[in-house]
Amino acid sequence: MTATVAGGSGTGRVRAFLRLVMIEHSVFALPFAYIATLTAMFLDGSETVAWGTLVLVTVAMVGLRTFAMAANRVIDREIDARNPRTAGRELVTGAVSVRTAWTGAFVALAVFLGAAAMLNPLCLVLAPVAVVPMVVYPYGKRFTDYPHAILGLAQAMGPVGGWLAVTGAWSWEAVILGVAVGLWIGGFDLIYACQDVAADRGHGVRSVPARFGVAGALYGARVCHAVTMALFVWYAAATDAGAFLWAGLAVVAGAFVYEHGIVKPGDLSRLNRAFFSVNGFVGISLFVFALLDLAVRGLRV
Repeated sequence: MTATVAGGSGTGRVRAFLRLVMIEHSVFALPFAYIATLTAMFLDGSETVAWGTLVLVTVAMVGLRTFAMAANRVIDREIDARNPRTAGRELVTGAVSVRTAWTGAFVALAVFLGAAAMLNPLCLVLAPVAVVPMVVYPYGKRFTDYPHAILGLAQAMGPVGGWLAVTGAWSWEAVILGVAVGLWIGGFDLIYACQDVAADRGHGVRSVPARFGVAGALYGARVCHAVTMALFVWYAAATDAGAFLWAGLAVVAGAFVYEHGIVKPGDLSRLNRAFFSVNGFVGISLFVFALLDLAVRGLRV
């Protein structure tokens, strides 16, 4: 069956590749790129959404994330094979070949660069800067106990890129949001990595949980998310946010409290709920509140 999938029809290979890169997890990064993009449009004087720009931002984000995930899976395939939790991944089982994975990765990279070029010259010039941490991240667990920080840096690029796509100019408001997103994702990656402590220590894979234990990693995640909330508040103040965005921040704060309440050093049974459900809710809910806020303030669809 595995050989059939790996060498089967083009449609089957595409489906397997999309499973490999977990395309549905774009939900974590896209909402914040949209928040930055739409806020930049509003503050730049636009009264309506520039749909062409928004579509190109979406294409760029999905393309870059797809490249990053595919490269990550290829680079980590030997580590994945030694970890019982990840031994069923497509590159380990043979459902996707290394050649197919790299082909998909470079197609996605070309899509990203093409979208960046269509946005504006600054986006194209800075595009390689966004690519570098995406490639460095999977190697990070081989030389540092803090690969989660590299992931956070990579994810911080999204809001900054969304703002640049609209204005073609640097924005500290976008940096504030980007750093908040980086700390948010780095924080929940600390939580997610807790389930691999035994395998990581056994095979020399480096991470905060492997170095400092589950309790230390969960404490680090709480600190990251506390700082994330402070930066969200700073961003709201810097962009003169209205009542809806402030309400959204209250909802997100409650979600963070819930997330850290259901994951304990001695009980990781609800870790997947904290990682997938709560963090997906954080991104989508804050985007909805931000969109409502911008609409009330005058941005029309």
